[in-house]
Amino acid sequence: MTEEYPLVIERLSAGYGKAPIIFDISLEIPKGTIAGIVGPNGAGKSTLIKAIMGLVPSCQGKVSIFGKPFKKALKHIGYMPQRENIDWDFPVTVHDVVMMGRYQKLGLFKRPTKEDHDIVNACIGKVELLPYKDRQISNLSGGQQQRVFLARALAQESDLYFMDEPFAGVDAKTEKAIMTVLQELRDKGKTLLVIHHDLATVRDHFDYLVLINHQIIAAGPTEKIFTIENLEKTYQGNLHIFRERELI
Repeated sequence: MTEEYPLVIERLSAGYGKAPIIFDISLEIPKGTIAGIVGPNGAGKSTLIKAIMGLVPSCQGKVSIFGKPFKKALKHIGYMPQRENIDWDFPVTVHDVVMMGRYQKLGLFKRPTKEDHDIVNACIGKVELLPYKDRQISNLSGGQQQRVFLARALAQESDLYFMDEPFAGVDAKTEKAIMTVLQELRDKGKTLLVIHHDLATVRDHFDYLVLINHQIIAAGPTEKIFTIENLEKTYQGNLHIFRERELI
């Protein structure tokens, strides 16, 4: 079971204060898939990922990652946060940020080895930023900054990745570069859970789809789940800005 489903969530409710933001979430994410989490603003997409990682208090429920609680499965997990949550004025270079992805394997007091530096440079190259490796992150474009944190996630060499809006605010070239990396990870048997907001690209990006609006509306293979009926339930009638042919 744990090999087939790296992430299993059972009846999870979580949020800040007394009122949960997400309710009774149960999911099994299959191995080797790029799974999209899609829903309206404020629906609990980021809360779900943060609750899985223990960053948001849970009221009830259980999360298993490769059959273990989150804290015992850290070596298997990579995380790419929202770009808007990063302090881009912090004086670090591209190489410094990507090296942070190695710390979990290094431990707090060990110095990076040549192998670690080689892995970091390879990850920077993978996202096409090697010429910028010594540049301060504040001097990068938004798309380049997004790719830096993708490279950091790659440097973690994980089996299960959580990514919060990796395509937000990037140009078409960056989106294609990010998608290529995600597909390569999937083809190596990695599993990716990705928060996404652009309905027009859902079919192109995701093998598996989770529709959420505080509760799970539907989850399963994208070709079965991505329907007008399910989207109307998820967005509660607020789909008027999309034409049907853009969604199906």
